[in-house]
Amino acid sequence: MKILDSQGRLFGKLSILDVGAALIVLLVAVGIFFFPGTSGGSVAQVGTSVKPVEIDAIAIGLKGTNVQDLFKSGDTINVVIRNQPSGQITIKSVKTLTRTLAVPQPNGTLKALPDPREEESFSKNMMFTLEGKGQLTENGPVLGNTKVKIGTTLELEGKKYIFNASVIDVRVKE
Repeated sequence: MKILDSQGRLFGKLSILDVGAALIVLLVAVGIFFFPGTSGGSVAQVGTSVKPVEIDAIAIGLKGTNVQDLFKSGDTINVVIRNQPSGQITIKSVKTLTRTLAVPQPNGTLKALPDPREEESFSKNMMFTLEGKGQLTENGPVLGNTKVKIGTTLELEGKKYIFNASVIDVRVKE
C-alpha cells in the first residue's frame, strides 16, 4: 500500500490538507495554553517608578440637588480614563466655584455678580483635587495604563454619582 495515493490521501483515507489543518489547530492550542504571554502587563510599566500623583480636575455644570454634599475629602472613587477603568483615586479636596454673570454697570464697566437664575441653583461648577499612585514615564504620569495630562477627561464614579471632569493640572509628588 502506498503512503500517498493519486488523490493526495495518506494511506488512502486522510487528506493531506486535513492533516495539515489539524496540525495547525493543535499547534495554536498548545501555544495558547502553554505560552499565554504576559498577563495584565503593559509597555508603560517597563522602566517606570510609582509615585504619588495629584490631579486638579474641574466639572462644569454638575447637575443635582445638594451636589456639594456628595463629595467628602478622603473618599475613594473609581476613575475611568478614555473608556478604560483606571483604578481608584482619593478625593483630597473639593471646592465649589461660584457661578457669576457679567453685569453692565451704569458707568460702562462690568461687574461679576452671582447668577440669580433659579434653574442654575441645581447646576454647580466644582474643582476637585484628587490624589493617587501613578507610574512616572518619560511622557508623564500614567494611571491604570492610561496617560493623564491636562485636558484629559476623567469619568469619576462614586456610590451615588457618575460624571465627567476635565484635568486642569497634574503634579507628581516626590
